[in-house]
Amino acid sequence: MNRIIGWSLATILVVVAWYSYGWQGVLLGVSVVVFWLLLQFSRAMRAMRQAGQAPVGHVDSAVMLNAKLQPGMTMLQVIGLTRSLGRKLDGGDDHWSWSDEGGSTVRLRFEGGKLARFELDRPAP
Repeated sequence: MNRIIGWSLATILVVVAWYSYGWQGVLLGVSVVVFWLLLQFSRAMRAMRQAGQAPVGHVDSAVMLNAKLQPGMTMLQVIGLTRSLGRKLDGGDDHWSWSDEGGSTVRLRFEGGKLARFELDRPAP
């Protein structure tokens, strides 16, 4: 979700709670927002813990990963698919790659936190 939209919705929730229930509504609204943030943090930590236990830049099948990728995915979504952290490439700040045992490699490029381009390199038979 876009940051501006998310914080706007949180603010609207607290304001509506204020008009409906007064200061108790504000407490409830803030509690709901904090609970939502904790859920998102927990999701990110679970993905990182799982990815941290796998070899860096390794995926079971680079071809299957390439088939599942879509432009606009976040790094957290890609890590959830690969179940491992990517290998950072020298080409830029947000260039990453994952390889499989057969030598196939998927190279990803992120722009603005979203997946912009990806390509599959397969070794010659």
